[in-house]
Amino acid sequence: MDSSLLIIGYGNTLRRDDGVGPRAAAAVEGLRLPGVHTMACPQLTPEMADPLSRAGAAVFVDAAVDHPGRMQMRRLAPSNSSQVLEHAANPCVLLALARDAFGRAPEAWMLTIPAEALGFGDRLSPTATRGIRKAVKAVRALHRELTRRGLVAPQEAPAGA
Repeated sequence: MDSSLLIIGYGNTLRRDDGVGPRAAAAVEGLRLPGVHTMACPQLTPEMADPLSRAGAAVFVDAAVDHPGRMQMRRLAPSNSSQVLEHAANPCVLLALARDAFGRAPEAWMLTIPAEALGFGDRLSPTATRGIRKAVKAVRALHRELTRRGLVAPQEAPAGA
């Protein structure tokens, strides 16, 4: 395990608000927080289980249409089975796959950002734009907490150390 926080933002950036996950991951990456690594992708795949298993903690970021108007962050647990039966994995199955294939799954959270415009295009709605700002604040707060607990390194080690 390395002492890092892995942010995985996923969604379709060509379907307006569905792309908030990758955009939130990019916004977090721009902060250059010590010990934070980001991945942006259209969907979760089994190959992500390896870097996930090495992270101290992880946050999955995606759009949500089922609770418009508010960003939510909830704790995740690995599912009982690591078998991927769908076109794309879901976060709990991916955590189980990390556990079963690589021996560990990190502490993890699901951060959902409200989405209301899912048509074709790359322009976000005002709701999704506000949601990204709130999501970045939530990730910063979690980073502080995980650093305090020792799950995330407070600073990067110098090269060659």
